[in-house]
Amino acid sequence: MKSEPGPLNLITDVAGLRVGNAGDERIKTGVTVLLGDVPFTAGVQVMGGAPGTRETDLLAPDKTVEQVDALVLAGGSAFGLDAASGVADGLRAMGRGFAVGDQNVPIVPGAILFDLVNGGDKGWTDNPYKQLGLQALTAAAASFELGTSGAGTGATTANLKGGLGSASLILPSGHTVGALVAVNALGSATVGDGPHFWAAPFEVVNEFGGFGPANHFPDIQTPPTKLAQHANTTIGIVATDAALTQAQCTRLATAAHDGFARALVPSHTPMDGDLIFAAATGAEPLTNQVVDTLMLGHAAATCMSRAIARAIFWATAAKNDTLPCWSGLHQ
Repeated sequence: MKSEPGPLNLITDVAGLRVGNAGDERIKTGVTVLLGDVPFTAGVQVMGGAPGTRETDLLAPDKTVEQVDALVLAGGSAFGLDAASGVADGLRAMGRGFAVGDQNVPIVPGAILFDLVNGGDKGWTDNPYKQLGLQALTAAAASFELGTSGAGTGATTANLKGGLGSASLILPSGHTVGALVAVNALGSATVGDGPHFWAAPFEVVNEFGGFGPANHFPDIQTPPTKLAQHANTTIGIVATDAALTQAQCTRLATAAHDGFARALVPSHTPMDGDLIFAAATGAEPLTNQVVDTLMLGHAAATCMSRAIARAIFWATAAKNDTLPCWSGLHQ
């Protein structure tokens, strides 16, 4: 029995997880929230040189709080960190959070990407991200849009519009793994100017065009504007229904970074803040600690590479775009 995508081919194929998107087309930015029906164990691994984060220190394996209520991906650079505040407010109103005396404190780690020079109107005076975070939380559901949506609304890559992507696999062990990613990379998800994706060897059922691997490999050329503006960062989440500790979640997030390297060239650069969260609902126990964790890591990397390609594949054109969409060039 081989691994196959779940019924939705989304991270929400992991039972008990929902995703909500909110975006502002005028600003060209947005927020994506991963919400658990109940708190879930989480870890994180940062491999880019320019990250922007909130509450990631508490995800280290030696820290006291092992479970979180939600994870947030947002545009807006440092301004976007406020999205998690809106999510925390919404969760508190639901009675969610870490119990401290008679108070509930929602634990909401987040990460941001830089989308401040993408052609959108950035003339706002009141930070919009807290409200966008609350809107994304309210919209959380099993199904959600890919491409120019949520945290991927204003994302770009070296040569094309970026976007929001997701993919899943069900392993022979019965465990489900999913990935969610907002692609705003310094590098490219495609091989040169053609339709081929770097992630093509991992594609399932023509989910991003079915063009297969390229037969040419041009020299890597990164646009000077991307380098000069530091306008980059790919941020993502991998999730599973496996019963993992916080340390095992950290290892899962580390393994998932292989998906970045398979799908984005170059990746993990000094000008990217590449980061991956890992989430485990704990519904399905491990049968063999060594084999199961190895295969979960491999599946996480595979799902992440596919999710990155799907983000670019589903991106759509909008007013004042600075880059073309893959679909506008190759469909």
